[in-house]
Amino acid sequence: MTKVTIYTDGACSGNPGPGGWGAVLMHNDNIKEISGYNKNTTNNIMEITAVIEALKLLKYECEVEIYSDSAYVVNAFKQKWIENWKKNNWKTSNKEDVKNKELWEELDRLVSMHKVKFIKVKGHSDNEWNNRCDELATGEIKKNNV
Repeated sequence: MTKVTIYTDGACSGNPGPGGWGAVLMHNDNIKEISGYNKNTTNNIMEITAVIEALKLLKYECEVEIYSDSAYVVNAFKQKWIENWKKNNWKTSNKEDVKNKELWEELDRLVSMHKVKFIKVKGHSDNEWNNRCDELATGEIKKNNV
């Protein structure tokens, strides 16, 4: 099975406010960078969107390691929040509607097509690829918010 490494990051100028996301996909010696912008969003939406957009590029089942500095995204899978949300009809443990349900459903669908491992990285530290994703995300905000 093809192995792919993905780094992702989301950023927001204000929360909510203009936001950007960035992702770097790596397979063997191939590196692909993608990014996008939303004029009125939240940091969490951008974090989820980065992972969704990266996974959408995979054409067939892969073994994927996703590195993110978002505890929100990583813990949804590692701590099985998403499984509980689905069991509880997309309600949190407090019986409230899960925020960003449509994005979570899309991400869950994409993750189910691959063998995915989520890995939490420390944001704004010495991780070259996480820093690059942050540059892509904040670059989108700067480029679109002139």
